[in-house]
Amino acid sequence: MTSGILLVDKPQGITSHDVVARARRLLGTRKVGHAGTLDPMATGLLLLGADSSTRLLTYLVGLDKEYTATIRLGVATDTDDAEGEAVATRDASPVTDGAIASGIAALTGRIEQRPSVYSAIKVDGRRAYDRARAGEEVELAARPVTIHSFELLETRRAGEVIDLDVRVACSSGTYIRALARDLGAGLGVGGHLTALRRTRIGPFDVADAVELPNPREDPDAVAPELLDPAEVASRLFPVIRLDAEATRDIAHGKRVEVDAPDAALAAALTPEGRLAALVELRRGRLRVLLGLPTQEVLP
Repeated sequence: MTSGILLVDKPQGITSHDVVARARRLLGTRKVGHAGTLDPMATGLLLLGADSSTRLLTYLVGLDKEYTATIRLGVATDTDDAEGEAVATRDASPVTDGAIASGIAALTGRIEQRPSVYSAIKVDGRRAYDRARAGEEVELAARPVTIHSFELLETRRAGEVIDLDVRVACSSGTYIRALARDLGAGLGVGGHLTALRRTRIGPFDVADAVELPNPREDPDAVAPELLDPAEVASRLFPVIRLDAEATRDIAHGKRVEVDAPDAALAAALTPEGRLAALVELRRGRLRVLLGLPTQEVLP
């Protein structure tokens, strides 16, 4: 199978684009994309699409995410994570467990979050981090995000700093290092992120991901197994089973009517179980939102 979705467990110290480059070499195709990057410091789940399945990535980008992370209280950095320079330090030892719990509760639910100035958000056509590294003043507007859960797993006190191991489930677009920054600021001692691991994207778990070998270092490395597009779509959307005639009609752009409930987005599968299209269904009529090639469709 040359088209599909690949679940990758990104190691620390390389970029998401490095992972994409490895996948291209291993899969033997230039057409590989991703559904959201991770910073080099971070590890965990990346979703990649290969060949025609890159078109599915649009529908994966906005899925909810889950992370485990470590927040250090007592030190603020210019990037809000451990890759930046310390810009302020303060003794965090007087901060009580109760204050930490209250600070976490205040950052749970629907909140307004200002992304880090070292984010990849574009400002007048340029990445915010490029402007910040060039010494420019960068102001990013706060935007609404939803923190479904913000769970404290462990507290470790060491001198004037406090390390918090946390688990965060959140909407797409949330910056965990901004949570670290805002928690530290709310407690009056500053804070930054020292570790981050993405463990889930929508229904996809890092436990099912693979670590990609570097084909430049290991020429005998084999291509990883891809998830079939039909399996991916079926885990995300309601499924409509097409007969052979409807499969051909969709491929040829003809009107198709089926006996199925309305759906804003559904996966239309061929009789053989392949993904023919993502569709909208209204009053028994299908409207194709995204058509995909299938081996079963005949002229």
